[in-house]
This record gives sequence, structure tokens and C-alpha cells, in this order.
Amino acid sequence: MKISETYSHLNGLEFLLVHQPKLWKEIQDVVAKVDAAVCKTKVSKEKIMKGKLLYSPVAMNSAFSKLLRARLWGESRVSYWVTKNEKLIRKTLTMPAQEQKREIEEMGETPIFSYNQTDFVKDRVAVEVQFGKYSFVAYDLFVKHLAFYVGDRIDVGIEILPMKSLQSHMSSGVAYYEGELYNVVRQGRGIPAVPLVIVGIEP
Repeated sequence: MKISETYSHLNGLEFLLVHQPKLWKEIQDVVAKVDAAVCKTKVSKEKIMKGKLLYSPVAMNSAFSKLLRARLWGESRVSYWVTKNEKLIRKTLTMPAQEQKREIEEMGETPIFSYNQTDFVKDRVAVEVQFGKYSFVAYDLFVKHLAFYVGDRIDVGIEILPMKSLQSHMSSGVAYYEGELYNVVRQGRGIPAVPLVIVGIEP
């Protein structure tokens, strides 16, 4: 596959080029090594495309996972505690997890454990490879990457998405680069408040 487009949000790409050029080169190499033809294994059951051979999200995710893990990109989690009190959440948001729990308990509220998990993190850069529904991309961009950034675990997040030209040969409902770019730009220049690189790929 190849990288067709990139969008740098809050100077995410510029940060990589200056501070993590080797990691950015790794991402480019991984994309180039994914064989799109091998991933065209899904037989559509949808009325409009019934019987047509489509690109399989499972196969593509597997290919990316194998290549990234071979380069020591690993899973990471950010844990935190939540409660129903909005003011208390604002107060504890930037605290370490154990301090959050203690503060919530001291205020007489019930702490509820939660976490965000991402599959690929290396040297303070997170990568999400997303061939799922639209809602999954929004969660990646506005929750996952942001949680890791606020938690001081990453400096930049990378979101890999299919271009429309690839998505049109996949099951319906899969998010695509052009649509998600529109959604990010529509929010304004500072939202989400995390440096990102949105990457559009195609065969």
C-alpha cells in the first residue's frame, strides 16, 4: 500500500520530522510493505455488492499488526478514575491515577475505574490503524489519543485510515480519510487538543 495523503494537526507531522524521523520512516515502511492484494479476501453479503470480493479489515489489521510488532510497537494503557461530580473530574483530570482515586474518595464520592488502550505505542508516539466504523475513528481522535497526551504518555498520535478510493472497495460504513479530515477541520484548529497526523492510504 502507499500513503496518499497526510494531514498535520497542531504540527503533529512537523514534530515527527524534527524529533522522531526514524519512527515516521518506520510508519512509511510498514504501509509500503502491506500487500493490498493479499488482503482482498472478503466476499460481500450486502445486497448492493453481493458476491463481490472486498478488502478485508481483519486481514489489513493483521498485516499492519504483524509489521508494527516486529518493529517493537506495543500495546499501552492509560488508567484513570471517574465520578459523577463534574467539578471533581476537572480537579483530578491531570493527577496520577492513584491521586485521582484518593481525591475522589476524600470528597465523599465513589471512584469508578476506567482506562484507554491503544495497540501501538513507541517512544511517545501512538498509532491507531482504523478500518472500522465512523464512530471508532472519532473515539480514537477525540478520546484515545487525547487521553494518552493528557496523561503525558505520548507527544503525537497517528491515525491511519483508508482513502475513499480504498474504502469504496470495503464493506459499507467504514470511515475514510476525506470524511474524517472534514470532521477534524470542522472542529477548529485547536480541537482535539493533541498533535495528530492523519494518514490516508490506498493500494
